[in-house]
Amino acid sequence: MSEKVRVRFAPSPTGALHIGGVRTALFNYLFAKKHNGTVILRIEDTDQHRFVEGAEDYIRESLGWIGMKFDEGEGIGGEYGPYKQSERKAIYKEYAQKLLDEGKAYYAFDTAEELGEIRKKLEAEKKTFIYNSQSRMSMKNALTLSEAEVKQRISGGEPYVVRLRVPENEEVKLHDLIRGEVKVNSNTIDDKILLKSDGMPTYHLANVVDDYLMKISHVIRGEEWLPSTPLHVLLYQNFGWEASMPKFAHLPLLLKPSGQGKLSKRDADKMGFPIFPLNWKDPKTGEVAVGFKEAGYLPDAFLNFLAFLGWNPGTEQEIFSLSQLVEAFSMERVGKSGTQFDIEKAKWYNQQYLKEKSSEKLVGYLLASLEKEGIDCSKEKAVQVCELMKERVTFPNELYTGAQYFFNAPETFDEKTVKKRWTAQAVTVLNDFKELIGSFHPFEAEGIKEILVAVLAKDEIPMGRVMPALRLAISGVGGGPDLTKIMEIIGEHESVARIDFALETLKDRIKIKTTEGN
Repeated sequence: MSEKVRVRFAPSPTGALHIGGVRTALFNYLFAKKHNGTVILRIEDTDQHRFVEGAEDYIRESLGWIGMKFDEGEGIGGEYGPYKQSERKAIYKEYAQKLLDEGKAYYAFDTAEELGEIRKKLEAEKKTFIYNSQSRMSMKNALTLSEAEVKQRISGGEPYVVRLRVPENEEVKLHDLIRGEVKVNSNTIDDKILLKSDGMPTYHLANVVDDYLMKISHVIRGEEWLPSTPLHVLLYQNFGWEASMPKFAHLPLLLKPSGQGKLSKRDADKMGFPIFPLNWKDPKTGEVAVGFKEAGYLPDAFLNFLAFLGWNPGTEQEIFSLSQLVEAFSMERVGKSGTQFDIEKAKWYNQQYLKEKSSEKLVGYLLASLEKEGIDCSKEKAVQVCELMKERVTFPNELYTGAQYFFNAPETFDEKTVKKRWTAQAVTVLNDFKELIGSFHPFEAEGIKEILVAVLAKDEIPMGRVMPALRLAISGVGGGPDLTKIMEIIGEHESVARIDFALETLKDRIKIKTTEGN
């Protein structure tokens, strides 16, 4: 790509960062890095009524968690700042005035109540109100009022907005890198407000002005912004910037797991999965929404999962590091259709990444859980547990919750296994086995297995008839990792003590089973 690639992620601090927003940030990042370009973080906070305290910090923390580093922008610096729109108010006013002076925009004095009444009346007639070339001449604006009256209203402090004067019955065309050519008739485009009555710009004006001044080469954003793009094209044309207009790419919607409709927080709450990268506490209600991080997802697994929401590499490969994603990414392989959100796939990614992490890197998760439970454990033992458990868990907290028997002797036993596997024959073998292992040194998995094989061979008893009962005695459950490894980790004395406890606790069950003829 010959041109200098400059892209921006421009979130609004109006609440938590939705997973769709994180996906947009990621695709911008991948595209820019693929082409040795620049990624900019811009904060679009022009909608002061929807501003939420703490949301901007939350955005930064979320992007930092997944390891996304911006080259330029708010909190980073750069030659095109400021990068927060609320600090650029004078710039937008200057460009709005330029359009007013050239007759490409106009003052409008219609109140919200007046516009509401018009909409209500037309709705009753099953019509839709559009403030455009057809309706504006019957409205209260600078096109219908005398110049003197307009000046009088403004000098008198009457509230007004500045609207774009959209041309009548023109074809507005643009090329989208994902969707191809898009054509819209200007009669379907509102004379959108550019400056609000509080003097703040709308998204449309601020977005276009900033993208131009910051030399943005590609605008990569969600599909929901596609209907606004013809309006933005008109703004570029009206400012005389059409030659330097960025290329557009509108990403497919994230759909509900059912595939029907856009994914929402309500869907996530109902189905019990996260939709935000980090925990988010609603400042109004105090309600806390659990984030992917706190739910136990690893940042690199989360990032890999996100990349496949609307993009595919064209190969069978599914596991990608961030650098591999950069290398493989192309806009040509981003789909047009909405992509279904599949939380089970997210879990699968988490499993794969947990498996590949070294036990030394995972041990911090386990030690944190043990500390919370008030359990002392050496780092050496914790590493051994992680090594055995990491291929059997989906989330880091399961290194403890799925393996408590490493730290606590069982007090109860899985009833299903007791009924099926706690036999007189198994009890006899366990008694013989514990007598031998009590004097065996060093107490290691390979030797433990050799002793068990020898005990079984004496009476030609198959391993499968006894192993479940031994596992039950050691762990209290019917499944788990290599049993002899578990015994090695908990040690000789603890292993013998657990077998003794099981034999004593379940002795009456043998009498019952013997009476039943088993």
